[in-house]
Amino acid sequence: MSRGTHGHGHATAAQAHRGRLLGVLVLTLVVLVVEVVGGVLSGSFALVADAGHMLTDAAGVGLALGATALAARPATATRTFGWQRAEILAALVNGLVVAAVGVAVIVGGVARIASPGEVEAPLMLAVAVVGLVANAVGLALLRPGQQESLTVRGAYLEVLGDLLGSAAVVVAAVVVLATGFVRADGIVSVLIGLLIVPRAVALLREVGAVLLEATPRGVDLDAVRAHICRVPGVLGVHDLHAWTITSGVPVLSAHVEVPDALLSAGEAGRVLDDLRHCLAGHFDVDHCTFQLEPPSSGRERHAHA
Repeated sequence: MSRGTHGHGHATAAQAHRGRLLGVLVLTLVVLVVEVVGGVLSGSFALVADAGHMLTDAAGVGLALGATALAARPATATRTFGWQRAEILAALVNGLVVAAVGVAVIVGGVARIASPGEVEAPLMLAVAVVGLVANAVGLALLRPGQQESLTVRGAYLEVLGDLLGSAAVVVAAVVVLATGFVRADGIVSVLIGLLIVPRAVALLREVGAVLLEATPRGVDLDAVRAHICRVPGVLGVHDLHAWTITSGVPVLSAHVEVPDALLSAGEAGRVLDDLRHCLAGHFDVDHCTFQLEPPSSGRERHAHA
């Protein structure tokens, strides 16, 4: 006998922060233009390179906005979870972009150390400060959502990279202005790249866990099994699975054994309600599917948790 219980919640974690993502996108595009103009006028390659970094990040934030719009589309018979996984794909692209930018910053920094060019430090410093302030505002906008959504976290990491890039240009401009040591920009750029790459790797690791349908972080399947087995009438559980559709949408399914007499007495609904409340109350998993079956079903079991 099979019964299911579901807690459908199609709103994803990133959708609550669409306004913040849009604000960061506009801010990023404005700073991009300012840095291109400032880089050309000052002769600063660092500013132009940072503008390229901003362009990449603007594309990443735009991608995140598009993904959250897709994720908000309703489920259909062919896509029963809608487009919610689009947010994870956007986070994957963002992670790859952040990693590529980190490597490019390192390579560019080494090139600047080997062959420094002359720059107009005062203008370089002024433009870099504008970028630093704008990126700090963008980072503050995204901070509330970066723990809730991989998509927002990807955008957060990109803006963090922008902030570090602007800080590097400020430091380099001050050093050049004070000492004339133009290689300072290249040295700081390499250090920034070494900070960006590990963050990108961490994001990609989390995305990979979702795409490989690993058990959601914070969900202990042994503890889940123990709680299910403590529900009155439950004899055992097998084929227990937990995975994540997208950030904030964990899913769980299980085959639950109950006595034949309980099913004959029409107690299946009560058991399903108890199971749903158990999972939602202890493990924050609202979307659960349970198959109730008697031990006498003789159903073949596969290699599952």
